[in-house]
Amino acid sequence: MDLLIFDLDGTLIDSQLDLALSVNAARTQMGFSELPHELIHSYVGNGAPVLIRRAMGPDAPDPVVAEALDRFLAHYREHMLDNTVLYSGVREALDRFQQEGIAMAVLTNKPIINSVGIVRGLGLESLFFRVYGGNSFAQKKPDPVGIHSLLQESGAPKQRALMVGDSAVDIRTARNAGIRACGVTYGFQPESLREAPPDWLLDRMDDLVPLVLAERAAYSAP
Repeated sequence: MDLLIFDLDGTLIDSQLDLALSVNAARTQMGFSELPHELIHSYVGNGAPVLIRRAMGPDAPDPVVAEALDRFLAHYREHMLDNTVLYSGVREALDRFQQEGIAMAVLTNKPIINSVGIVRGLGLESLFFRVYGGNSFAQKKPDPVGIHSLLQESGAPKQRALMVGDSAVDIRTARNAGIRACGVTYGFQPESLREAPPDWLLDRMDDLVPLVLAERAAYSAP
């Protein structure tokens, strides 16, 4: 492997509580009742506009959804690191990949300002050569534009690149780009991986280390 591309929420970071609190903050500020956190968690994965549209309901007028989105983003910018942490094994895996000289990047549907802020706030900035968010391109995942850009920037061939994520959106993004995919079972939407089975399925991020190193060894063998 020459390039590892990671989703952010549900893959590298457990941000469920901060997201749910910010969604409910936006709702209560507008006079709506709070939603169960588990329900909000099921709405995550396709970017903030989709998250808020789902949280406000299909019958909410567009101006109401737009106001809720603004309130959500404002609250989340102030509180996105209150409870958010790395999943167990993530830091160890990323450090090992860096030691091995493997290029790494983040490709998420979260807004770029929040994505960069969280990566920096958790001390991961030096590990990734690029962080792309949901508004970095005209299209979000599962459109493959982000992966195509990262392949071009890194110079990695498709057969030596891997997308790692917790949902069917991530796996479909990899398939659309023609690269392999790894799913993790501990994230927000592991049940969705039944819809789009990955090449590898892991319970911890550090379980990826021996797989990647074995792939590199096999590729390098005479």
